[in-house]
Amino acid sequence: MNEAENLARTLESVRWADEIVLIDSGSTDDTVAIAKRYGSTVYVESWKGYGAQVNSALDKCTSPWILNLDADEELSAELAAEIRSLLQQEPELAAYDLPRLNLIFGRWMRHGGLYPDRKLRLFRKGVARLAEDTEPHATPKTRVPVGTLKHDLLHYQYPTLSIYIEHMHSYSTSSIPLVLRSGRDSRLPGAFLVNTVLNPAFTFLYNYVVRGGFLDGREGLIFHLNHSLYVNWKFAKAWESARRERRR
Repeated sequence: MNEAENLARTLESVRWADEIVLIDSGSTDDTVAIAKRYGSTVYVESWKGYGAQVNSALDKCTSPWILNLDADEELSAELAAEIRSLLQQEPELAAYDLPRLNLIFGRWMRHGGLYPDRKLRLFRKGVARLAEDTEPHATPKTRVPVGTLKHDLLHYQYPTLSIYIEHMHSYSTSSIPLVLRSGRDSRLPGAFLVNTVLNPAFTFLYNYVVRGGFLDGREGLIFHLNHSLYVNWKFAKAWESARRERRR
């Protein structure tokens, strides 16, 4: 939805594909026009949740192999060549992870658990699928053996801090049902402290210190501080929602 700023870059990197299937959830900018300019088959569907929306796209693909991309991702030239070379022969496996390199606040992040950020994105039709109630930006799951490709999928993730905060607000709200279904409603004082204070603090220390997030400079510090805040939001919003239901 409303991905006109990103979409041409994404579709240009897969111009060689036999088909391009795009699901749009009601764009008001030039997203659909750009998609059609690249020969995409476009379906406009109301937003059903991330898992259901991606599965809808998977179901509409007709080719034997599927490459699943979001609109803010792009194949590097090296990855495109690697995929095309792989598919020109008979691949040994039916599913492959791609290493993803994330651009955050203008910096390619290579530490703090952000790289290689492997995602299952290339697979034979029918062997991978998302849970319908999954969290935003989840990865398809499969029961078959998974191989690993070498070159990077480029992810233009968060160009500015304001966009990041906006996304984290949306994602934390979307995560409320998942948190509550897991039984982590933070109703007891000890659980509240663990989920809303200790969990975010541990997340920051683990990613920024143990996993080397500090090596990504100021951008790394800003990202990991605010990611920890997102963890707090996720559990605090679930606690608030559960309390509201109990009062009803």
